[in-house]
Amino acid sequence: MNYLNTIFILALAYVAVFLEAHVGFVRNIFGAQVDLLPALMVFAALTSDLVTVVLLAILGGLFFDSLSLNSLGVSILPLFLIGFVIHRERELLLREHPFAQVIMGAIASILHPVMTLFLLMNGGNVPLLGWRSVWQLIVMAIGGGLAVPILFKLFARAQSALTYQPRLETPFRADRQIKRGRSTLNS
Repeated sequence: MNYLNTIFILALAYVAVFLEAHVGFVRNIFGAQVDLLPALMVFAALTSDLVTVVLLAILGGLFFDSLSLNSLGVSILPLFLIGFVIHRERELLLREHPFAQVIMGAIASILHPVMTLFLLMNGGNVPLLGWRSVWQLIVMAIGGGLAVPILFKLFARAQSALTYQPRLETPFRADRQIKRGRSTLNS
C-alpha cells in the first residue's frame, strides 16, 4: 500500500490546494483561509517514507505557489523542513494519539506561513503584515490542527476499503486433533 498511499497523499494535496484557491466560504466566515498542506505534511511524515515527504514538499509547494501570489518554489523549503523534522523524530512522537496529532498539526500550520514569510522578506518582497495576520495564524493553527486527526481517520478508512484484510479465524475447529507422522496400515 506504500505506493498507493503516496498517490493518495499527492492527489489529496492537489485537491486541497485547488479547494483552498477556489472555495471562499471559509475565508468569508473566518477572515482567513485554512492551509491544509502542513497538516497533510504532518500525516505524510508520520506514516510514510522520506520519498513521499520530499514529493509532497516539492509538488505541494509548487501547487500552492502556482495558485497564490508567492514566488514559485518558496513554499517547498518550509514544507520539506517540517516534514523532515517530523519524519526524523517520528519514533519519539505519539502519532497514534489525537491530541498529539492536533498539536503537531497546529505547530506545523503556524511554522509553514512564518517560514514562508521569512523567505519572502529575504527575497525582497514586502508582504502586508498587521494584527489581522495574527488572527489568520490563529485560524490556520486551529484548522490545521483539527485536520490531522481527520486525515488519519480518512486514510485508515481508505486503507481498510482498498487493501486485503487477513482473516483472523481459521477454517479448522479449535478442538480438532491433527495426527502427524506416518500412518501404519495393517493389511
